[in-house]
Amino acid sequence: MPTLSVFLDVPLAQKLEGSLLKTYKQDDCPKKIFLAYRVCMTTEGQPWVSSVVPKIRLQISQDPSLNYEYMPMMETQRKRERQRHRQREKQAPCREPNVGLDPGSPASPTGLQAGLNRLGPKADFKPLSHPGIPMITLKELCLLIFCWQVGGVHTVGDNGAFQLGAQFLKIWRKDSRIVYIISSKKESHGLVFQDMGFTVCEYSLWDSKQLCMDPNVLLDVAEQAPHGCIFVIGNIGDCKLTQSQWARLIASMKSKQIFPFFDIPYQGLSTGNLEEDTGFLQYFVSQDFEFFCSQSLSKIFGIYDEGVGVLVVVALNNQLLLCVLSQLMNLTQALWLNPPTRGARIITSILCNPALQGEWKQSLKELVENIMLIKEKVKEKLRLLGTPGSWDHITDQNGPQSYLGLNSQKVEYLVKKKHIYIPKNGRINFTCINAWNIDYITQSINEAVLSPEGSE
Repeated sequence: MPTLSVFLDVPLAQKLEGSLLKTYKQDDCPKKIFLAYRVCMTTEGQPWVSSVVPKIRLQISQDPSLNYEYMPMMETQRKRERQRHRQREKQAPCREPNVGLDPGSPASPTGLQAGLNRLGPKADFKPLSHPGIPMITLKELCLLIFCWQVGGVHTVGDNGAFQLGAQFLKIWRKDSRIVYIISSKKESHGLVFQDMGFTVCEYSLWDSKQLCMDPNVLLDVAEQAPHGCIFVIGNIGDCKLTQSQWARLIASMKSKQIFPFFDIPYQGLSTGNLEEDTGFLQYFVSQDFEFFCSQSLSKIFGIYDEGVGVLVVVALNNQLLLCVLSQLMNLTQALWLNPPTRGARIITSILCNPALQGEWKQSLKELVENIMLIKEKVKEKLRLLGTPGSWDHITDQNGPQSYLGLNSQKVEYLVKKKHIYIPKNGRINFTCINAWNIDYITQSINEAVLSPEGSE
C-alpha cells in the first residue's frame, strides 16, 4: 500500500513579486528590458556596489586574526561590559545598552551600532531643516543619545528586522491587533502581520490621479484609526508634510497612543543626505514617541548578498529599552541564534574609518546624482517627443524607485507590445535606465500614451 504524503494539501505558493521576472527571462526578444529590479544598477547594467566595499572584502579575507566562533550572547556580554566600564561608571551615569553580542567584535550589534552612531550628530552638526519639520537642536538629540533611549539589534536579510519587530508586537502588544500600513508602494509587510493574526488595513500614499504623494492619506487614517493601533509607515519623507500637517499628525497619534513602526529601505538614496532622509525620526523622538524602525543596510552599501539589517528601538528611558532589547535578543536566538557576520564587518569597518566613510558617502552622493540625472533625461526626452501630459512627477519623486504615472492599460501595452517589463502599478527602478536603452524606453512610453490600446 503506497504511503500518503502529509504534504498533499500544500499548494504551490504564488510568488509575492508575481511572474514578471520569470516572463522577462523567458522572453527571447532582443530588445527586452526589465525595469523592476530591487537593487540599484550601474550605467553598465550591473548591480551597484559602493567603491569602498571591494577593498574591505579583501581586507577581511586576508585578516588572520578574525574569530569565526559563535558570538557570545547577552549574559556574557554584560559581564564583559561591567568589567570594561567599571572605571567609567562614576563619570558616565548612563551606560550603553547591551544589544546581544560581543562588543569587541566589529560584526556584533554593539560594533554595528557604534558604527551607525557615526551617522548621527557630529561635532559640526547643524540642526536639521527638514521641510515642514520644526528644527531640533543638537542639545535635544545628544540628551536622548547619552541617556540611552535608543538601541538596535542586528538582524538577518532585508526583511529580518521587520519580521522581528512584528513578532515582538505579537507577543507584547496583545491588546493591539489592528495594523495600518501606509506606504507609497506595495510591500510584504501586510502578509507578515496577517500571518501573525493581526487585522491589516493597507493604504497607498501615491495619488494616481494627481500623480503625487498625498499626505492627507496619512493624516486622515491617523484621525480615523482606533486607539492603541499600530502604524507601519514607509517613505513618509516623500510626503513633504507642512509644519501644520506634522503638528496635526503628531496630535492624532499621541491622543490615540498609536505605535509607529517605520521602515527605511535605503537611507541616503532619497536625497543623498543620510541625516535628511531620517530627519522625521528625530522629530518623533523629540516628541517623546516610542517606536520601532526597521532598516536594510545592504542596499546602501551594495552588499545585497550579505543581507544586513537593523531593528532600531526608541524607548522612554534606558530601563525600558534594556527590557525590550533583552526580549528581542531572546527572539533572535530562537530564530537565527547569530546573524551572519561578514556583512556587519564590512559596514562597521567603513563607518568606523573616517576616510572610508567619506568615500562611501561620496559614492552614495554620486549614485543619487545619477538617479536625478536619469529622471531629468527621461522627462526631457518625453517633452521633446511631445508626449501628452506633464511629467514633472518623475523628478518630483525621490529615490531610485518612482512612479511613471501610467495606468494599467499603458503598462500592459509596454509589456506586451514593447517588451518593457514594468510592475502593474507603474513603479520602476530608474537606475535600470541607461544611455543604451533610454531612447527606446521613452519612445515606447510615448507610443503607449498615444495608442488607443493604452487608454482606459
